Amino acid sequence: MSRHTASSDIEENGYQKACELLHECRTRVGFLASPTDNDNYRRIWSRDGVILSLAALLTGESELIEASRETLQTLARYQGPHGEIPSNVDPAAQRVSYGGTTGRIDACLWFVIGCGEYWKASGDREFIEKMVPVLENIRFLLGAWEFNNRGLIYVPQAGDWADEYLHSGYVLYDQLLYLQALRSLRTVHQDLQGTSDHPLKERIAHLKHLIQANYWFHNGEGIPDDAYHEVLYRKGREAASGCAGRYWMPFFSPTGYGYRFDAFANILASLLDVAEEKQSEAVDDFIHSITPKKLSLIPAFHPVIHPPDQDWTDLQMTFSYTFKNKPHEYHNGGLWPMLTGFYVADLASRGKDSLARQYLAGIHQANALDSDDEAWSFPEFVHGRKLTPGGTRKQGWSAAAALIGHWALKGKSLFRIDHD
Repeated sequence: MSRHTASSDIEENGYQKACELLHECRTRVGFLASPTDNDNYRRIWSRDGVILSLAALLTGESELIEASRETLQTLARYQGPHGEIPSNVDPAAQRVSYGGTTGRIDACLWFVIGCGEYWKASGDREFIEKMVPVLENIRFLLGAWEFNNRGLIYVPQAGDWADEYLHSGYVLYDQLLYLQALRSLRTVHQDLQGTSDHPLKERIAHLKHLIQANYWFHNGEGIPDDAYHEVLYRKGREAASGCAGRYWMPFFSPTGYGYRFDAFANILASLLDVAEEKQSEAVDDFIHSITPKKLSLIPAFHPVIHPPDQDWTDLQMTFSYTFKNKPHEYHNGGLWPMLTGFYVADLASRGKDSLARQYLAGIHQANALDSDDEAWSFPEFVHGRKLTPGGTRKQGWSAAAALIGHWALKGKSLFRIDHD
């Protein structure tokens, strides 16, 4: 069998297996994060549910598109008194979680994005009209989460998808989702009302500029006009001089900047049209330098935190039930098919199809790994050194990654809401 035939076979098989798992995650109230009984994954999660929905919308399959609608409706049904969207819901047991020790900021953000994308893909006007009050409550809450009304959301420790990792404050990943959520709200208003919301348009432009000014360190001495805090910016650039011009910084807080590479944030910066071409290419080079030669998958964060490191003690204390972030595992250098799926979408959108196919092949390889003597385990992550499956198997968003990558290479855009 030729290498080309083998590659085609795993791609075709990988797509079909991913579709099957998405159908297995489908219930009458929406997508489960995983059909397994591991921990609390057998629930409707805002973050996972929307990412599965983004993949489902690309397939055009009516049952999967309906599951996207049900996911969003279930989450909306359990909206909290201040506008908060649940982190996860078990409707059968009437169990609702808005987060652990802190709330999940990105639950609201992904929900708004999901509503906009479902509506744009389906044309379901009845759905979006019923969602308007829900979305307006979220819009108010997001503004309150800025705290100081200066344009950026403040994210507490454990306040987003990296809930057992060390980052907090003005986290880039959340600001990028905030930007896309505001774009979605603008589009909903414009299409339903037939008029522009000028204050919202100005807010979007300001937020994009804040992100560009504060999270990318340029070589040189100048301070951007929109630096959030000039002294903080200067100190951060000096402390992380080796990062300047290489990738977007993950966060800053009153105590300074974080410096580790946040893959999700860097991918979204390009995919959501915040990065300039040279910045995206610099990030490509950095990603290439940290991608294992035997498996084209991207680590969540880099470099890995090891026991001698200053952050190791704090990392060991940051977990909900059991410690997961051993070196090269989970967020601490674990390789993620889900993140890689977004990267394939970004590469394809920039015309880098050859590189996109390389990373899509990595997703299929990872999804096909055996776990508990079962092939096609769709692991949550892959060990960064051993390249063995880790975390929960039959992870829905690992399947979603394969579908997102597949359709991106066929020219479909992951996000339908305009970036202008």
